[in-house]
Amino acid sequence: MQEYIEIPHDKWRQYSVAEMKARSKDFYEAMKTRRTVRQYSDTKIDQGIIENCLHAAGSAPSGANHQPWHFCVIQSAAIKKQIRLAAEAEEREFYQNKAPKEWLEALAPFGTDAQKPFLEVAPYLIAIFAQKRGGPRKGDDKKNYYISESVGIATGILISALHLAGLATLTHTPAPMNFLNKICGRPSSEKPFLLLVVGLPAPNATVPKASFDKKSLDEISSWL
Repeated sequence: MQEYIEIPHDKWRQYSVAEMKARSKDFYEAMKTRRTVRQYSDTKIDQGIIENCLHAAGSAPSGANHQPWHFCVIQSAAIKKQIRLAAEAEEREFYQNKAPKEWLEALAPFGTDAQKPFLEVAPYLIAIFAQKRGGPRKGDDKKNYYISESVGIATGILISALHLAGLATLTHTPAPMNFLNKICGRPSSEKPFLLLVVGLPAPNATVPKASFDKKSLDEISSWL
């Protein structure tokens, strides 16, 4: 039987049009400064900051509210080294044998290669897993729905929350990523979705000029 509860109006603030415009503009101004960072400081980050951002990610909408995600936060130097070695092995195979010429040409302006030192330097790696089965309560073993969409939305919220907290991120997706299951002790029923690098930029960190080339609003949206 369906049950409903009333939205707590003291938690749902009503803003004037002017306030709504200002808040939406402020969010845009903050998010447009986000850049993928590849040079990190090893400065430690308070765990509570990461936990708050994970709480934000966990608030994301999901199919049937099953919340089909798991965030494995890695701070151990030994485990980060294992991940780097495994990821670089996959990356060497990609750059040497798997990647088509067109893909390599697309990556050229960003200067990427098989070397991923940031996987060891950054204070945190967050391995994000998509769960095939689960449910809204601990111990549930139900089929999950709209898994990729749900995990993708949660990941986007996590990246936004980390950026607004003042942290840099990098989305890393070596393929395949099955090594993450073994290293992180996650079951084979979970599929690695993304490896998120988190920390403060190194003092002299740079980003590729090409990363500032963003499409205009007319190119990314249409009004009917």
